[in-house]
Amino acid sequence: MKLIKLFYCFVFIMPVPFLAQTKATVIIENNSALDRKEAVVAINWETILNGFPKIDTSDFVVINQKSKKQVIFQLEHQGNSAIQNLLVQVDVKAKSKLILSIQSGKPETFTVKTYARYVPERKDDFAWENDLIAFRTYGKAIEGSNEDAYGFDVWVKRTNKMIINKRYKLADYHTDHGDGLDYYQVGHSLGAGNMAPYVQDTIRYSANYHRWKVLDNGPLRSTFQLIYDNWDAGGIKIRVTKKITLEAGSQLNRIENVYTFEDNKTIPVVVGISRRGEAGNISLNEQEGIMAYWEPTSEKNGTTAIGSILTTPVTGMWSDKIQLLAKTTATSNEPIVYYTGAAWDKAGKITDAKKWFEYLENFSKEIKKPLIISVK
Repeated sequence: MKLIKLFYCFVFIMPVPFLAQTKATVIIENNSALDRKEAVVAINWETILNGFPKIDTSDFVVINQKSKKQVIFQLEHQGNSAIQNLLVQVDVKAKSKLILSIQSGKPETFTVKTYARYVPERKDDFAWENDLIAFRTYGKAIEGSNEDAYGFDVWVKRTNKMIINKRYKLADYHTDHGDGLDYYQVGHSLGAGNMAPYVQDTIRYSANYHRWKVLDNGPLRSTFQLIYDNWDAGGIKIRVTKKITLEAGSQLNRIENVYTFEDNKTIPVVVGISRRGEAGNISLNEQEGIMAYWEPTSEKNGTTAIGSILTTPVTGMWSDKIQLLAKTTATSNEPIVYYTGAAWDKAGKITDAKKWFEYLENFSKEIKKPLIISVK
């Protein structure tokens, strides 16, 4: 009788750990009939964390799946300690989609395309710029002097480099040193698209801003706040905080104003563009909320174009001897958003009134039909 030995082999199956997703896929859809070029797109950071919870904010890249190249990005905080959005700059053709991959990797060093700062060495100026255009506004130290002005100032430029610090250092920004200059005249007007209350058919200018706060500062989007003290706007005590955002590749700022006043009723406000004495080219499109001005040409300095786009209903648009005006209404403690900016023909991108008016029309269409973002 044979003895049969039975050998039992016990196989231990180790549990396989859950592998967290190591990337997120972003789909950007353009359902409009316009190509979107150099568009800055905001992708909600929480949606990215849902797909890529282990992302290392110091060690990730954004890849265009078609070209396999890195895409410039910015982590936007909006003044908070936590990240709010991932900003990317992309081209998306009309009626098409773009797919991006967010994955681990070493990001390239990106060129700074927007910048903003308080300028204490120049009487409390606040200046900001992108790769196309620059602006400044005036602060407390200059109030009451013959240099003071109520509106936004424009610094035209023909370089994609940041020039604010260079110009202030030279202290000669009224001369073109090859990259542009400041030859825009603001005076006692709203300049390049500032806003003010319009009470009893009179513009009620505030004093200059007295406080400021930078919320984000490039490379793709710079956002800051300007805080104004209370003033008497035709018998109404009022104050305002202006949040200004400028993105790379855009001629226009996004302005978000919050007016605070005691009356529960709305108040009329106007956006204004300084007008010159000589002939220029004016377009007032009240129905679409687009106010545009191709200034008279300076033989020495070329032509500056100014434009504003209102997103709230316009109750009137007109031109007087000093400025172009577009009227709308504001409610206490509710944001009112509009866009305003400028271009310069010597920059070579927008070289005549027709191109400027088309730019503003297309920008308005883009506001109304934004890109659609999804994350997987």
